[in-house]
Amino acid sequence: MAYPRAFLRIAGTTLAQHQLGMALALDCQRVICLARGPSPELNAVQRAVEAAGLRFHIVAGPQQLSALVTATDELIVITEGVFAEPGDVAELLEGTRPVVLALPDDGAVAEGFERLDINHAAAGVMRIPGSLVERLHDLPADCDAASALTRIALQSGAQMQYVPAEERTAANWRMVRSEADALMIETDWLRLRLAGGPAVTLSDRLARAGVLSFGSSLLHGGNASGMAGLGVMLAMALALALGFAGLTVPAFVVIALGWVMARATGLLRNAERHAHRVLAPAIPRADVLGWAVDVTLVIVGVVGVTAVEDGVPIPLEYRIFAPVMLMLMVHLASRLLAGRLAAWTCDRAALALLLAVAAALGYLGIVIRIAAVALAIAAVLLPPRRSA
Repeated sequence: MAYPRAFLRIAGTTLAQHQLGMALALDCQRVICLARGPSPELNAVQRAVEAAGLRFHIVAGPQQLSALVTATDELIVITEGVFAEPGDVAELLEGTRPVVLALPDDGAVAEGFERLDINHAAAGVMRIPGSLVERLHDLPADCDAASALTRIALQSGAQMQYVPAEERTAANWRMVRSEADALMIETDWLRLRLAGGPAVTLSDRLARAGVLSFGSSLLHGGNASGMAGLGVMLAMALALALGFAGLTVPAFVVIALGWVMARATGLLRNAERHAHRVLAPAIPRADVLGWAVDVTLVIVGVVGVTAVEDGVPIPLEYRIFAPVMLMLMVHLASRLLAGRLAAWTCDRAALALLLAVAAALGYLGIVIRIAAVALAIAAVLLPPRRSA
């Protein structure tokens, strides 16, 4: 193919960088890449490898491997195009024995995995002794190194080990052959990442549906969470502009939409961290966006409350108090209450829509005060969250 499979992107990260995750999970010390020569994409891989603390080498042909691999080395061979979870790979290759991972030929060959015999296909990953590399000198210079080493290892007595069937589902252990394959795997991978998380509130369900519908395209383009986060901030700026223009109801509706976008941003960022093997920061981006939504809710609530009541001006400090207390009670109640109650309590979209209805009916101020008191009563009377 014109474009190397190693540089196809899944979840915004090249397949080569996903395979680097396998090398890191297996505690490798060096990465040796078979390539015709340097390229911008390969240079990016080299920077990622060296940033992870590993040494990086490029060789043009299989025979050059012997200059880098000694008989005392242990070699992990990963075939170009293999996409698998690093944790699964590390578990299957645990130990020091030579092992060739294999798949039952129940469609694996049709997916692009190499046939070993009538019943088996190579899974594309193996652990072998470095001494076997010397036998590549007996083969033509243009041979496929991974394929040749697989057969050399099996002839030398390496154990064939099946990849469990449960690890062959969804986006686990696939062969990427084209951009279409990468997009399909990316969608399955994202659905798998989102399958186990809770989605109690309507906001979370809408956020998850949006990520499943458009997330793979956003991730494929790169910086998905950054663009989504920018959308949240623009939505908050629009809400503030509407609020100060006296359009309180549309402002609250925009805040509700911004909260759903903020939840979707959190999901996208979690997916990006998983793909890039990045730990969560001390202050996640989703938390910062949540604070921005909270501040916007308070400000719109303040400017939306009637400044004059019965002909008497209401001081600004009095108008600020109720919205601020409401937001503080939202945070407090969500920490004290258990389960679904906590989830609904912290749903800013539901709160914003409630305040939009109140503003449309002319009862915004009283509803804000009632909601704050109701949350305080709930936190006191309802069963608290059990401590771990």
